[in-house]
Amino acid sequence: MISRHFVGETAAMGTLLFIIAAILVIAGVVSLLRGQLLWGIVLIVVGLLVGPGGYSIFG
Repeated sequence: MISRHFVGETAAMGTLLFIIAAILVIAGVVSLLRGQLLWGIVLIVVGLLVGPGGYSIFG
């Protein structure tokens, strides 16, 4: 049985991960536009991995 508190924490964590991922991807696109190819690619890949649908390093 999952309590409401746990479900709320899960939703908040998903939202937080989505915001962080969006910031990373936007920063990656900006880096690409400024000519920093490698840094832009790294930021975009990390952003895609961090997002709520991406790979989780926590389990």
